[in-house]
Amino acid sequence: MRIVYFTHSLASCWNHGNAHFLRGVLRQLVRQGHDVRVFEPEAAWSLENLLADHGEAGLDPYRAAYPELSSTTFGATPDLAAILDGADLVIVHEWNDPKLVAAIGRERARGGRFTLLFHDTHHRAVSEPDAIRAFDLDAYDGVLAFGETLAEVYRGWGWGQRVFVWHEAADVTLFRPPAEEGARAGLVWIGNWGDGERTAELESFLFAPAKAADLPLDIYGVRYPEAAKAMIRRHGASYRGWLPNARAPEVFARHLATVHVPRRFYTRVLPGIPTIRVFEALACGIPLVSAPWADSEGLFRPGADFLFAHDSNEMAAHLRDLAADPELRAALARSGLETIRNRHTCAHRADELMAVVRRLAAPEVEVEAVE
Repeated sequence: MRIVYFTHSLASCWNHGNAHFLRGVLRQLVRQGHDVRVFEPEAAWSLENLLADHGEAGLDPYRAAYPELSSTTFGATPDLAAILDGADLVIVHEWNDPKLVAAIGRERARGGRFTLLFHDTHHRAVSEPDAIRAFDLDAYDGVLAFGETLAEVYRGWGWGQRVFVWHEAADVTLFRPPAEEGARAGLVWIGNWGDGERTAELESFLFAPAKAADLPLDIYGVRYPEAAKAMIRRHGASYRGWLPNARAPEVFARHLATVHVPRRFYTRVLPGIPTIRVFEALACGIPLVSAPWADSEGLFRPGADFLFAHDSNEMAAHLRDLAADPELRAALARSGLETIRNRHTCAHRADELMAVVRRLAAPEVEVEAVE
């Protein structure tokens, strides 16, 4: 099958979390024998920021980790007829220009014989609904939503059975426990600051508990304003800057544990959707403690795969327990890794995508529900 994917950027993961999953699932589709072609706009915001901060060398970790992947850039007026010629499946990510989204739809409406899907992996459907509803999706066959609560939004907009839940997942060819265990110390948190969506939560569930537990804390990510860096310093933690996602496994391998602090939208209005970092951390076999979120879809086994902390004091207590108890750390690592390998790998998601395509081709045929 020829698969064409339109992304914001495949090459850059600078403040672009979708690139993590995209790389993994596209690699899996290539390994399954599909002809995968990726297109991204020239001067993509994420790529431009990466190059400005780190130059071409900033792309080296991605290129080394994903030699089978590449992307083609396009300008303001791409030749869509040529790009889409021979395509069987076309997927358009929501972080694309609305004009491009509409133009691809017109190609489908003019007789394109490909299945056309819109892929949404963000909270804008609830935080900026007018921005998402401005997309012209009339000619699209279906929507891939990265969680059930987001899928429900699209059902409310009339998509019915043409919206499919397609969770993110871990690329276990890259995200895996170290081949040989080495020394581990302290905590690590990998995540971008964002736009103030979890400032209070980061202080309550990460900075303060790490200090209370007397554990060193390394922070990786981008878009940290000076006020955020000052907060990190006040709590005795260390800000390490941007981390290429391909290097995250080696960083996890040097630390005792990590913490998940979801953005506010994923606890209040789109509950049940974990970020890609949860899948990646558990795949690397590092114990994880999470701030509250509702695992309404039963993706994990809370208490076994990771620990929940309901407030700052409970988070500090969990962190102290993990630091003092190697058996607890080992049990959490084993359980979390088992769940990822059994349910949440990019191979699982590639199979689920093919099930969606079959369902749309023959809607009257019952197929196993896509997770």
